[in-house]
Amino acid sequence: MKNLSFFKRFIALFLFSVIFAGIAQAQSNRNFPNGSPRGNTEMGRNVAPVQIPNVSVNITEPQTGREVAFSVRLLVLLTVLSLAPSLLLLITCFLRFSIVLDFIKRALSLQQVPPTAVLNGIAFFMTLFVMWPTFTQIYNSAYKPLSDGEIGIEEAFRQAESPVRLFMYSQMSEDPTYISTFMNMAKMEKPNTLADVPTHILIPSYILHELTVAFKIGVILYIPFIIIDMVVASILMAMGMMMLPPVQISMPFKLILFVLVDGWGLLTTQLFNSVIR
Repeated sequence: MKNLSFFKRFIALFLFSVIFAGIAQAQSNRNFPNGSPRGNTEMGRNVAPVQIPNVSVNITEPQTGREVAFSVRLLVLLTVLSLAPSLLLLITCFLRFSIVLDFIKRALSLQQVPPTAVLNGIAFFMTLFVMWPTFTQIYNSAYKPLSDGEIGIEEAFRQAESPVRLFMYSQMSEDPTYISTFMNMAKMEKPNTLADVPTHILIPSYILHELTVAFKIGVILYIPFIIIDMVVASILMAMGMMMLPPVQISMPFKLILFVLVDGWGLLTTQLFNSVIR
């Protein structure tokens, strides 16, 4: 009897749910509340639909030698653009600045402060400051005439190459050892002027020269901090505190010395003086 009563209640509840759903569906077709406008999902005539462009790519075989040359030129241009960031870092003074800043961070026994990204940012803006006259000359003599249609791409490349070559050669004018080395390896005659040095020899010579100068500056920066490490290590050994890391004790003294002598100001000034003569 109890099961039969439960079944009757379930049937009654089901019928009530069906009837209530039908009534709600009927009411939903009416405007609610009374007097409100009936809504619709159709777009108005004054609203313009979004226009999606049709993109198509056609690959055809070149018919003439001119089309082949254009394809090769486009491929070379894309390759140069992909390597442009690395080239800009190597043919400017960014290489010297970034290496010296990393040397001073290691000499101070600092691990995480300042981060490498911050040091690279400092080196980048210092490079932008130093290279601004060169970039301005490239813009005035190469990019602007090219955009105005006054010169072609070959002439623009030669005009843009000249200021960069002058900058690289000015850094090596006092010590052209690497230029002579690469000229001998290429079995070329000794150059008399800058015009006699090809660009593919000038760039690697400049890179090695910058690495040498940066390491020389780094060694000079290391000397006073190494002396502090040696003094602290000797004192700790004399006191019998050999288990205490000397770097942990010497790092505050090195930071105090660096701040007292205005290390960042002296470092940036000397870096600028080493590039701008």
